[in-house]
Amino acid sequence: MAAEGEYESILCVKPDVNVYRIPPRASNRAYRAADWKLDAPDWSGRMRITAKGKVAYIKLEDKISGELFAQAPVMEYPGVALETVSDSSRYFVLRIQDDNGRSAFIGLGFGDRGDAFDFNVALQDHFKWVKQESEISKNSQLGNIQPKLDLGFKEGQTITLNIGQGKKRDKPRPQGSAGVGLLPPPPGGKIAPPPPSGSSNHNMVPQTAGTASGCLLELDSSNSNTVVQSNQGSDVLWGEFSAPASSVPPPSTPQNSTNWIQF
Repeated sequence: MAAEGEYESILCVKPDVNVYRIPPRASNRAYRAADWKLDAPDWSGRMRITAKGKVAYIKLEDKISGELFAQAPVMEYPGVALETVSDSSRYFVLRIQDDNGRSAFIGLGFGDRGDAFDFNVALQDHFKWVKQESEISKNSQLGNIQPKLDLGFKEGQTITLNIGQGKKRDKPRPQGSAGVGLLPPPPGGKIAPPPPSGSSNHNMVPQTAGTASGCLLELDSSNSNTVVQSNQGSDVLWGEFSAPASSVPPPSTPQNSTNWIQF
C-alpha cells in the first residue's frame, strides 16, 4: 500500500461509466462482455484514477455528490486487479476492495471507445513511470556499493602540456577535374617513336684539312649523302651527284674560292 506522507495525484477522470454484476467464472477462459446485461447496468457514475506513490486507485463516485461507491487498488497493470474481456475493448473486469480487505469482481464499461482508450493509457503511463523509478533507485544503490574512481593527483605528481607545438599539416595538392594529378595525353594520334641511335645508314666523310671546302658524302640506293660546310670560309662548294660513288676522285686542294670540284 501507499506510504504515509505521499501526495495523491489525479491521472484520469471520466464522467460517465457503467458497472455490471458479472457471473462467477466457471473455467479458465477469459471474461466475455456478451454474458453481461449490457442494456441494464447496475450502477452509473463518475470514475477517477488517482496515484499515491507506486499504487494507482480506480475510484467510482457519484456524479453529483462525489460520494465513493467503490475503489480498486491496482499494484500492477495488467494484473489481477484489472483484466480485459475477450470480445470488446470498452469493457473491463475490476476487483474492488473495501477497508476491511474484502474483495469482489465487477464489470466496468465505457460508452465511448475513446474513453476506454484514455483509461488504458493512463494506467500504462503510470506503471511505466514506476518501472523507471525502480531502475533509477536500483542503479543508485549499486553505485554507492561500488568503490569510487579516484581521478585526483597524487602528492608530488605533475603533468606536462605542450601548447602550440603541433605538427603542421601538409596542404593537399590540387587535383584535376578527374581527381588524378596527372597531365592529360597530347591530342592527336599515336606518339612517334624516337629515331634509332645504334643502327644508322649515314656515312660521314671527314673534312679535308686547311681549306674552306665542303665535305662530300656518297649517295647510293641505300645510303644518303650530306654536305657539311666548314665555319672557316664563306663560300659554298657545289658538287655533282651524277657519277657513281666508285668513280669519284679524291678532292684536291682548292686554289681559290672560285674553284669547282669535278666528279
